[in-house]
Amino acid sequence: MKLILASASPRRKEILSYLNIPFEIIAADIKETIDDNKPLQEEIERLSFLKANEIFKDHNDAVVIGSDTIVTLDDKVLGKPKSIEEAKEMLHLLENNKHVVITGVTIISNKMSETFSVVSDVYFNPLSDEEIEEYVKTKEPLDKAGAYAIQGIGGKFIKKIDGDYYAIMGLPLSQIYNRLKKYGLV
Repeated sequence: MKLILASASPRRKEILSYLNIPFEIIAADIKETIDDNKPLQEEIERLSFLKANEIFKDHNDAVVIGSDTIVTLDDKVLGKPKSIEEAKEMLHLLENNKHVVITGVTIISNKMSETFSVVSDVYFNPLSDEEIEEYVKTKEPLDKAGAYAIQGIGGKFIKKIDGDYYAIMGLPLSQIYNRLKKYGLV
């Protein structure tokens, strides 16, 4: 079985490597736009499908995994901050609050196609202005949706999660493993 991850994300690559199965990385090049008139969960699943299908079209002898993750607060998407000031604003919104992380996944092979999503609630501790300033100085928040990395320095601000840690990072490991196993792909 040839396995392809349709993502250039270093976090997704790391997570998928925990399955101890050889895989290739071929990043999908799709336009990632969300229709504001549709449910976010549905849109994230659609994006994961577009990514997986884009690669599967040229590699239909493989199993292809596509994924997309968003951070939302009150149904507003918090993407990657475009500046230090925007990162600070996002962290102020998240602090002492609950937000939702949705990860959509599609697994396609010539035997099956399945799309699903994992929704996780993330609760932040209260943060002082000084904590936010120090965190932003690390530059970690600048290339992360929601302006934090749960697997990095930002993890110290998390009070609790209700959901899947790996899905919050970008790829729900257990869900993928169980589906690959169910279809006899591992």
